[in-house]
Amino acid sequence: MNTIFGVPCMEGYIRMCSDGVRQGWHERNGGNLTYRMREKDVEQCRPYFRKTPGDWVKMDVQAENLKNEFFISTGSGKFLRNVDLEPQNSICIVEINNKGDSYRIVWGLEDGGKPTSEFPTHFMNHSIRKRVTNGENRVIYHAHTPYVIALTYVLPLKAEIFTRALWKSATECCVVFPNGVGVVPWMVPGGAEIAKATCELMEHYDAAIWAFHGLFVSGPDFDIAFGLMHTIEKAAEICALALAANGGKRPRQTITDDNLRAIGKAFGVTLNEQVMNYGDDGDPLYC
Repeated sequence: MNTIFGVPCMEGYIRMCSDGVRQGWHERNGGNLTYRMREKDVEQCRPYFRKTPGDWVKMDVQAENLKNEFFISTGSGKFLRNVDLEPQNSICIVEINNKGDSYRIVWGLEDGGKPTSEFPTHFMNHSIRKRVTNGENRVIYHAHTPYVIALTYVLPLKAEIFTRALWKSATECCVVFPNGVGVVPWMVPGGAEIAKATCELMEHYDAAIWAFHGLFVSGPDFDIAFGLMHTIEKAAEICALALAANGGKRPRQTITDDNLRAIGKAFGVTLNEQVMNYGDDGDPLYC
């Protein structure tokens, strides 16, 4: 292991950024990724840390359960397409202080910069996901997924409607995200309002749709988090194509509620009953 880029967590992080770019989810500097590091990740990366860390930067948020943690983060204004070419200038490792309210850069962004502007949103949602998953979730990923965004223009912005539309668009969906997806109405990105709204949803969901903006997901590792993003976006694409092919009207046939329950039983997952019991409201775009 001659450089930090040979450390497994860095390899996984860089690969995930590249995979998202190949999917077309990261135009320009769109999207961001953070990873809460394990102790062994930190120790493997520590030999490459700066001799003198950056200054402490106070955040407008605070989380007791994240004090003294380390995160890998994309840089603000950085292009994800450059992460695998110049990781040292595109991403960084930050250390959180012992109060859980400030960070400092200990590696990366050698040509200057700071973590993603949405780091406070990620930070607060990491706090939620760490608590509700007993520390299992470590990855939070935001991307500009085009078909999910397109559906926010035509489907009512309700978690139950989006979840049912996605579940009924591809057989595997209710197994991959049995709790469903949350939906946040449009808000200014990077602000306290969207951070708070997303935190409320991440108490119950692994993923939240940001209306007219994209998708925000969490997971225990890079594969699961990326797979969740990929599954939701692919289902949204199928849903959008089916609606378009049928003139924007309700599909002629779809996966039924009985089918969904049968899938859940076969794969041993418990589907969100609030979603399952949500009645058809008569909207012609409702799947």
